[in-house]
Amino acid sequence: MIRFRLKELVADREFREGRRVTLDEVAQATGIGRNTLTRIAGNRGHSTTTDTLDKLCDYFGCRIEQLVEHVPRSERSSEQE
Repeated sequence: MIRFRLKELVADREFREGRRVTLDEVAQATGIGRNTLTRIAGNRGHSTTTDTLDKLCDYFGCRIEQLVEHVPRSERSSEQE
């Protein structure tokens, strides 16, 4: 399963900048729809495009492995599958 770490990156940015960062702000800065960001942040198994991943990496100044994590099947609980 692919796990997106969007919430963690938003929290890190909030901590660094000492202010609240909203998904609306991320949407406006990246051109990614607010609904798309909500699905990435909250839905397991959401599929998105490489263009979206590229925009998020640019916005957060991160590498792809900081945004996306592969969780091997052996590490997933039966509830998550």
